[in-house]
Amino acid sequence: MTPYDEPSALQDVTRRFFFSRCAVGLGSIALGSLLSGQRTSASTPGALLNPMSPRPPMFPPRAKNIIYLFMAGGPSQLELFDFKPKLVELNGQPIPQSFIEGKRFAFMNSSHGTKLLGTRRQFRRHGQSGMWVSNLFPHTATIVDDATFVTTCAADLFNHAPAKLFMNTGSGQFGRPSIGSWVTYGLGSESTDLPGFVVLQSGPRGPRGGAVNWASGFLPTSYQGVPLRATGDPILNISSPKGVTARNQRDCIDAVRDLNLTRLVETGDQEISTRISAYEMAYRMQSSAPELIDLSGESEATLKLYGVDKDRPSFARNCLLARRLVERGTRFVQLYHANWDSHGGPGENLETDIEKVCLEVDQAQAALVHDLKARGLLDDTLVIWGGEFGRTPMGENRDTTGRNHHIDAFTMWFAGGGVKQGAIVGQTDELGFNPAADRCHVHDIHATILHLLGIDHEKLTFRLQGRDFRLTDVHGGLIRKMLSEANSS
Repeated sequence: MTPYDEPSALQDVTRRFFFSRCAVGLGSIALGSLLSGQRTSASTPGALLNPMSPRPPMFPPRAKNIIYLFMAGGPSQLELFDFKPKLVELNGQPIPQSFIEGKRFAFMNSSHGTKLLGTRRQFRRHGQSGMWVSNLFPHTATIVDDATFVTTCAADLFNHAPAKLFMNTGSGQFGRPSIGSWVTYGLGSESTDLPGFVVLQSGPRGPRGGAVNWASGFLPTSYQGVPLRATGDPILNISSPKGVTARNQRDCIDAVRDLNLTRLVETGDQEISTRISAYEMAYRMQSSAPELIDLSGESEATLKLYGVDKDRPSFARNCLLARRLVERGTRFVQLYHANWDSHGGPGENLETDIEKVCLEVDQAQAALVHDLKARGLLDDTLVIWGGEFGRTPMGENRDTTGRNHHIDAFTMWFAGGGVKQGAIVGQTDELGFNPAADRCHVHDIHATILHLLGIDHEKLTFRLQGRDFRLTDVHGGLIRKMLSEANSS
């Protein structure tokens, strides 16, 4: 399928370009590849002109698309999934020194002298897996047998912005590509009318660190995430100004593309191909983006399943849009929802505030899994849920109940796309401080995600400054216990 809407105009451009070069160069090969609709590798001229052209994985994948539900702020695993009766029993008592010796915790001044904090939430085992889920997540409890819960996730950085960057890019340093960028760099996208990597946001504010969390870093900017706005036009200036006809606009884009193609042949600069691709995608999105966000075609039953108010932006609406995006071929969709930063204090306590944020996501995230499954999409779509870290087993010295940042053991869940159904990976100690078995580092999580997409994390590289960079740096191993039997080799 060609991204151009008017073959005759394209043929004119192609002829002018071919003859103006007096030889068959890079531009003619690239255009020929694009016109024929052939699949290309990341290094072929066709991919240079159309960076998002779909490319084959390294080995048979179990997942084709990813929906990543990112809970910005660090959700408390001890209030949601990791039930610790011993912690409840020892509530208010000093922390045993053996649990914290040699450990560093965020904001030590506010944590110094604090006591163990047992949860006040009621927990029950659910499904055949017997996964513990609290009463804050009644809808999420219905999908435990469709998911793998990893209770021993571990990260390296305990402040929000660098920790989010680490979870998204595998590094706390600015300038590294996000996981969505690596995925689209390796596989391209099946969508010709929408971006391959889309970001949706909800909650009172965006994630700390902002756009660096979905940036392409040193990869070509074609692979950076494209945020869609919650209200108005999905993207600013996507609507044509008054008086500009489709023909006028097409002629302008053709002329700009012609100039860019000439420059592309002369330099081979991938950023020029990004520019060409961006113009064409913006042109196509003038019709595809409004159609995407128009929910009038969704049944009342579906809207009710997610809890969507068609006239109000929300996490629920974004979950439904995520399903619509993967239906249309978008490779990577990432939803950010704030605020999970439960320190205690105004707007951030574990008494009433966590109830509000749980209510905002619980029904919709469960509905997404149920809906994908009912439509036959869950087998090919990997759904990921988690934040940048978890929360400590001790409380904080605040006016209301809260917990500090904790990087040594927190919970994430994964559903569909080749992960085991109804599995629990890892076990934490009796107070929830540390993994007692199966520690799963962020690098291991990234390696496993890429594996499910048919990518060897050690071979997906980009050469820069004399070395080959990769998402997992020089670390990472597969979390085999979360892979379905068909995908565990």
